[in-house]
Amino acid sequence: MFIEIAVGSHQILHGFDEENKEVIEDVKVSSFSTKLIEVGRIKSISEKYILTDYGYGRWIYWEYEGSMAEFKARLQMNNLVL
Repeated sequence: MFIEIAVGSHQILHGFDEENKEVIEDVKVSSFSTKLIEVGRIKSISEKYILTDYGYGRWIYWEYEGSMAEFKARLQMNNLVL
């Protein structure tokens, strides 16, 4: 099951360095674009970011358009969350 969402700038967590500090790549974009995200990849949702798993064991924090309440309502409408 996929959900369509407008995402913008994002941070990719590549893993951890030898001192156990996160290795993060910041990707800044000038506008939001539409993306289909497989619901099973979503790990958490906050007011600003959706955390999903990414390829090769990485995670990605997507900035998204709209509010957490709107996103939750869309998930509920599709019976994807309680």
